[in-house]
Amino acid sequence: MQFLSRELIGKEVKITSSFCKGLCQVKGKIIDETANTFVIEYNRQRKVIPKATTVFEIDGKKVDGKVLVGRPEDRTKKFA
Repeated sequence: MQFLSRELIGKEVKITSSFCKGLCQVKGKIIDETANTFVIEYNRQRKVIPKATTVFEIDGKKVDGKVLVGRPEDRTKKFA
C-alpha cells in the first residue's frame, strides 16, 4: 500500500461499499481531504464522504477507509 503514502487529492476514486448505501458506485475525483472525510466531485456535484465507514477503490486497489482515517500529512509518514 505504498501508493497511500502519496497525495490522494486529484486521484480518481470509486466507492465500492459504504454504510450509506446511496454512495455505493459513486465515481469521481478527490478534490479535498480532512482527517475523517474526502470531498469527491462527480456529476458536477461535491459529496463529503466519511472515510471510516467506506471502502474505496483507488488506483485499481480496494482500500478500507479505516486505514485512511487521520491527517493526510500523517498518512504519508505511516505508509512510507
